[in-house]
Parts: sequence; C-alpha cells; structure tokens
Amino acid sequence: MFRLIAFLLAGASVPLASGVSPNRIVSLSPAVTEILYGIGAFNRVVAVTDYCLYPPEAKQLPKVGGWATPSVEKVAQFHPDLVALSDSQAPFLQIPLSKLGIRTVIARSQTIPDALYAIETLGKATGTEQQAARLASEVRTALDTVRKRAATLSRPSVLCVVDHTPGTLRDLYAVTEGSFLAELIDIAGGKALGGNSRLGYAKMSPETVLTSNPEIVFDVMPRSQTNAGSHPEAAWSELPELRAVRNRKVFAVREEFIPHASQMIAKTAVLFARLIHPEVPPGDWERR
Repeated sequence: MFRLIAFLLAGASVPLASGVSPNRIVSLSPAVTEILYGIGAFNRVVAVTDYCLYPPEAKQLPKVGGWATPSVEKVAQFHPDLVALSDSQAPFLQIPLSKLGIRTVIARSQTIPDALYAIETLGKATGTEQQAARLASEVRTALDTVRKRAATLSRPSVLCVVDHTPGTLRDLYAVTEGSFLAELIDIAGGKALGGNSRLGYAKMSPETVLTSNPEIVFDVMPRSQTNAGSHPEAAWSELPELRAVRNRKVFAVREEFIPHASQMIAKTAVLFARLIHPEVPPGDWERR
C-alpha cells in the first residue's frame, strides 16, 4: 500500500527548470545517500539523516533527524533545490515538502528492479544519467556473476531476520517474498523462508520459526542500530532444536549496508553467497 501511495503522490513533486541540475540536495534515506555517492552527486548533498553513514563523509554533514522522523522545518532551512527520499517515506513527507515549494524525487526501495530504477531515477534528477547508467550496469553484472555461480549448488533454506528485541526473540520480523533481501538470498543460492507479505517483511513468532525450521539464519543487526552486545545472535539459544542453531548456522550480519536498496545490493549478494555456500572459494563470487 505504501508503494501505491508513493506512486500516486509522485505527481505532486515540484519541478526544477528544464536543463537545470540541483546544486543543494538533502537526502532523507541512507540508500539514497549511497546512490548519490555512487553516481557522483554526493558533493552537492548539504544535509542527511542520522542514519546516513556512507560514504564516511556523510557522518560530517548536518542532520535533519531520523529516517522516520526528519524535520521538514530543518530541511527547509538548508534551502534545497532537491530533496531525495525513499518510496516508504513519501506518504508522510512528500506533501509537506511540496507545500513548501521544495522539489522532491522518490527512490523505489522494495525489490531489486526498484533499486536499479532508483539509481536511474536519481541520475535523471541530478543530471548524472551516464554515471547512473554505468552504476546500474555494474550492479546487474555483479548480481549475474553470483547468480550463475550459485545456479548448480544446493539451496539451503534461509530465514533472514531484520529486527527483534535485542537479547531475545521477541517482536521478531523477517524478510518475506517480495523483498529485495529475499531476492538476494535466492541469487546467492539459498531459499528464503518467511512466507508472503505485500510489504516484503512480516512479524513471526518463535513457534512459526520452529515450524519453518531453517537451515541457516541471518540475524541482520547493523552495528549502529543494536545494543545487543558483541554477540546479538546469542538470543537464538532459546531455540536449541532449530536446525540452524544445532549446526551453528546462525550468522550475525552487522554490515550497515545490508538493509539498503542501493548499489550495495551487489555487496550483499556476495556476502550472502559466502555465508550460504562456504564450500565455494570466496573470490569465485566476484569473478567474471
């Protein structure tokens, strides 16, 4: 539903004069900030959110709030001629920004095609179409390399958890079909568990996890967003009968870029492939 609303709102963007590239950009999403860097437009970014950590220079830029709580007033204070945000943010941000006469551009974020389209969309919005096309092509090639290498391998079941109460398995949310992370697991030679959801993510109970009994668990807990200590995967000892626990196949995936639908999906595919298929030499996943 969020994607539909974002699509319907897209027509509310305030246009920039034809042929004019924005000089002052505010990024409201870590994935968007990563893409702007990848297409060569980061030098025009004047403010970001608290969770924009890449490139490292982003940490030094002024902040306008969190991903879900950016201040429209703060954004306006930077006099941007473009605000870039994700489709999930559009329902609560695009109209307030448009009412202030601020031009916006929306980056899709749910699937792999969305991420590639977001690269191209931001390229058009910032006048960096050639760089964007090159970056999108590089990502497609990298994903194809992983897909081809994994094609003849076994496909163990993988549960990818993106949130739970630190130290416990309460309020557990997992990736489902329809998420780019589920697609990346498939590309990397695994079979994503978690069921179906229009949003690509769903709440799961420990009982449901036991029923699905995954062979591998990815516990996605970025370092900047967890207080679970050095071993966030320890909570899984609550389910000693789980195959992934018995076989020591619970992996704490703490890289910051994992939840971001940007060009970083290529790195995520390689990381997932190495964890799912440790029998394959690491370098094989990036050889063309």
